Amino acid sequence: MARPEASPVHTSRPGLPEFRDIFHGPIDIRSVSITGIFLLSLLYSLYFARDFLLPVILAFVLSFLLSPAVRWMARLRIPQMIGAGIIIVGLLGVSAYGIYRLSGPAQEWLQKAPTSFNAVRRKLQSLLEPVQKAQQTTAQIEKMAVLGNKEKNVTTVEIKKPSLGEFFFTGTQNFLIAAGVTIVLLYFLLASGDLFLLKLVKVLPTLEDKKRAVEICREVERNISVYLWTITLVNSGLGLALAIAMHFLGMPNPALWGAMAALFNYVPYLGAATGIISLGLASALTFNDPMKIFLPPATYFLLSVVEGNFIMPLALGRSLALNPVIIFIWLIFWGWVWGVPGAVLAVPLLAILKIICDHLQPLSALGEFLGKESKPASL
Repeated sequence: MARPEASPVHTSRPGLPEFRDIFHGPIDIRSVSITGIFLLSLLYSLYFARDFLLPVILAFVLSFLLSPAVRWMARLRIPQMIGAGIIIVGLLGVSAYGIYRLSGPAQEWLQKAPTSFNAVRRKLQSLLEPVQKAQQTTAQIEKMAVLGNKEKNVTTVEIKKPSLGEFFFTGTQNFLIAAGVTIVLLYFLLASGDLFLLKLVKVLPTLEDKKRAVEICREVERNISVYLWTITLVNSGLGLALAIAMHFLGMPNPALWGAMAALFNYVPYLGAATGIISLGLASALTFNDPMKIFLPPATYFLLSVVEGNFIMPLALGRSLALNPVIIFIWLIFWGWVWGVPGAVLAVPLLAILKIICDHLQPLSALGEFLGKESKPASL
């Protein structure tokens, strides 16, 4: 569902005449070339340095969410290092408890996955007949090619792919390493408090720059914290509502589907679509009656529509407003660069970019494009 972004700041917006002035005059080919090379280098670095950048950026985003809690504990005379430790232990405890409670149903579904796919395939046999015929034709062509190669004594090269166990083991190992780095860095960020902001204010030359840096940092922290807490509460409510609905519809393990909906909803648009498709397949596996198969994914779709178009805008108000087209493009980009974690971080990163653009006059034109609403400018 759509995720609005970044609070509006009362700064001057570039009108259409100003946009015309940007493109007025001769184009400097050298400057355009250097800019293109820089963008390609940045894209290359983001893609190939994702194992390093992803835990760092995730830790900074989570620090925006949890820093207010650490400061609140500091006002209660709890040292920041102890307060940060309490926050980290609590976060790990809640995560471990959730994984423990859901590991059983998830493992049960994974064990039934091979037979489940076969059962769904049998139910959809009539729809898959054209695909199966095409696969059989392709297999016959490949056999003919192999026989021709043997007659000509041509060596066939076969690429050995990693097994499923190796794939999951490698993925789990990388995930645990990234999670460990994120947790450790998050602790140091929370324990250090405003150290980096104080250092930044100290090195900036003018008083105006110091004020602007503090304003940007505080607004980023406030907006990201409000957004993440709000979406967490709304997603929890969506998961609870879906779990209750699945219980009354007779779906097995309703808590698992509720948790899935809550987690998937952190990714705008694509998360809800993936959850609806997954629930539809599970429903086709569970029931035989067409109406009973249709009801669970339809219920998920209805709840997602209500959440995205009524509850979330009401909860966030007008404090966060981003162009939905930009959100979708940004989501696809970060999903391609960093996978699922990139898709989860896409909206907070876009919020940070929008806030920075709103406070820096040279980037105000970019901030205008990122915004959801724009007042018509006279030509």
